[in-house]
Amino acid sequence: MSTPRARRFSRDRVRHRRDDTAGRGPAPAAAGLTPADAADAARLVAFGLQPKLLPARDVEYAELLRRHRDEPAFARLTDAVAAGLGLIVLEVSTRAGMAVTAAEDSVFAVRMGDYARRAATDSADRFLHGLAHLAVAALAFPRPEDLADDGYIGRVTVNGVDAFVRQACRRLEERAEEQGENTDPATGAPGLESAWRVYARRSATGATKDARRLAGSTTGIVGKAVAFLVDSGFLQRTGDESGGTYRTTARYQLQVRDMAASAAMAELLELGVVPVSDGSATLLPPTRATTSTWWPTPVSPSTPEPRNHLTLPTTRVRRHVRAVPDPPLLHRAGRCAVR
Repeated sequence: MSTPRARRFSRDRVRHRRDDTAGRGPAPAAAGLTPADAADAARLVAFGLQPKLLPARDVEYAELLRRHRDEPAFARLTDAVAAGLGLIVLEVSTRAGMAVTAAEDSVFAVRMGDYARRAATDSADRFLHGLAHLAVAALAFPRPEDLADDGYIGRVTVNGVDAFVRQACRRLEERAEEQGENTDPATGAPGLESAWRVYARRSATGATKDARRLAGSTTGIVGKAVAFLVDSGFLQRTGDESGGTYRTTARYQLQVRDMAASAAMAELLELGVVPVSDGSATLLPPTRATTSTWWPTPVSPSTPEPRNHLTLPTTRVRRHVRAVPDPPLLHRAGRCAVR
């Protein structure tokens, strides 16, 4: 369940977006907008809520995207409709379509409890599912240039994601031993490290009598996570190797860009666990493991320092606002059980 503070912050953000839109003043053609235009704007938002639908496969969708690009008044109207529904526009383009994400208090927001029920999982494992989603995002876009490149397509496998998290578990255990910390905290202990240690205790595979993957195994948890991302239009399945292979979509890249500066993502990537070509994971030498190696950076060579926030270099993103990620991209994996 979201906290009152989070709901208030979300409402204030959406209200600010409305005020910002209204403050621009009507365009010269705004007076000519009709109820039919409002219906078209709502239709475009509706297309955006169908993440698997591609503009290239729907003539009406492509035409509405063209109107959004070429008609400022129609674009403002569409954005206002989205804001009124508690949706935040990430990008409007032929590449990603009408890419939107739900604000915290939107009727379209899916809580982690809802996800757990849809995944038919024990509520006690919610934070492990959040960790799996976090690992998929980190493994899909491990370098800043990958995340900043609109043409980049990330690839992940179920077994590779599981190996990625388990390597992180081993790195955390080594760190704890070096610092003389408790290497076996209680299962209910707060924090991301305890979540990883619980993950490490869980069986990686296991199977039922009919050879199906156990739902409670870590590969079962990762399998449910990627299946949810496929249903949400963020991943596409490409094969059955290594427990299942998947490729990223433009919408998923936008979502991961938005979560790139999260503390949980920083902590995960700081460990220096990186993907290799066979879909598994390996460890960088400790001296090379650094958070700043992953953060998106400006293209301009005149600004060499890494940043914790990415201002997307494209006019297709109409507002540089901090969006609330959809549940599949839970950027606080250690706290996702309260959502």
